[in-house]
Amino acid sequence: MSSSDSAAVPRLVVAAPSSGSGKTTVATGLMAALTARGFAVSPHKVGPDYIDPGYHALATGRVGRNLDAYLCGPELVGPLFLHGARGCDIAVVEGVMGLYDGAAGEGELASTAQVAKLLRAPVLLVVDASSQARSVAALVYGFVSWDPEVRIGGVILNKVGSDRHEALVREAVDSVGVPVLGVLRRAAPVKTPSRHLGLIPVAERGSDAVDAVAAMGAQVAAGCDLEALVGLARAAGPLPGGSAPWTPGPVPTHHPTRSVRKSTPRVAIAAGAAFTFSYAEHAELLAGAGAEVVTFDPLRDEELPEGTGGLVVGGGFPEVYASELSANEGLRKSVAELALGGAPVAAECAGLLYLCRELDGLPMCGVLDASARMSERLTLGYRDAVAVSDSALAAAGTRMRGHEFHRTVVEPGAGAAPAWGMRAPERRVEGFVERGVHASYLHTHWAAEPGVARRFVERCRTS
Repeated sequence: MSSSDSAAVPRLVVAAPSSGSGKTTVATGLMAALTARGFAVSPHKVGPDYIDPGYHALATGRVGRNLDAYLCGPELVGPLFLHGARGCDIAVVEGVMGLYDGAAGEGELASTAQVAKLLRAPVLLVVDASSQARSVAALVYGFVSWDPEVRIGGVILNKVGSDRHEALVREAVDSVGVPVLGVLRRAAPVKTPSRHLGLIPVAERGSDAVDAVAAMGAQVAAGCDLEALVGLARAAGPLPGGSAPWTPGPVPTHHPTRSVRKSTPRVAIAAGAAFTFSYAEHAELLAGAGAEVVTFDPLRDEELPEGTGGLVVGGGFPEVYASELSANEGLRKSVAELALGGAPVAAECAGLLYLCRELDGLPMCGVLDASARMSERLTLGYRDAVAVSDSALAAAGTRMRGHEFHRTVVEPGAGAAPAWGMRAPERRVEGFVERGVHASYLHTHWAAEPGVARRFVERCRTS
């Protein structure tokens, strides 16, 4: 698909009046059902969520990508979408929270509605119809009329109890002028277990996740008008004029030999069940900046990949795997040697915990003189931040937006050279910059500031 053709890729946004209405089931199931029918489906998720894209990837066989107007700015939503949709027949975008909910106190910013408008995509509204009948029509009418620029092109009725219940709700919704394009009956929910930060990621569930996605696909295929949904997606038309796919820069087409590895540094990215939170664009940006990107699993690999010159440890659930991570003493020593030797290391949230001296009393890498522990308090929300200290990741004064999402505490919360100064919602400093290490709770999206990847790779070359 050419860039001009990709601007017209059929697409729709799956949204809901509130969380818990069933949009993940519908979005993932629709992706799986369309893929099973031979469509190349591009999967997307509104907001900073890392877990749903894993299920999307399982449903489609393609990388799940996020569209976040807060982290990346509204101007990048279209280009990032087109980047992910290259070569696809159709795109499905799962929303976040309720349709009109976004960043707290920021109006429509980062809401599903804003992303739908930026993409000029029709919205498929998933409504939990349990315990109501005609009232569903009033709810749909309110969502349709709230913002005339948001086009709600169809409704999926979820948790419908009987044929009689379906008939009543259909008749009521028809009076609003929005077609009902699917009905999912009240049944035992598809098994998608959760814990303290939401759904358990795909990487931890193996065949159970495969079965869950297959069940969602079967449920949507049986209860929804797939032909009508594809028709709705095809009615989206071109994106706003001038939109072109985002690009991470040139990607090396060769694997460097030892003699040139300094000019093409090897950057290792933590992966596996304990470190599942990452944006695909980060690895692409590192490669585009000239790095050879490799992955390793801190639960299984006893040392870093040979020739590692830089390390990226993103988010995930090290607290769940603290015993296994601690028991892998060989890798902990390998990480410590690399970091203490001055190599660039970028660690976010779970990565921060892994670099600490201990986590819940169990030894970690000991790169940072700090301890981490689980907490009852959930820390969640967008952050407006500025780099306090020069680091391998960012020059002091670099402004970035990020997101925090954890139930842990690190003591102390900042080092002598903090990583970030938070501008909003409260002013504080946070994180650590030591030697080549940049460690923080803040999740950032590097597409918003591609210079961080270029800076990191350059430091890998020179360290």
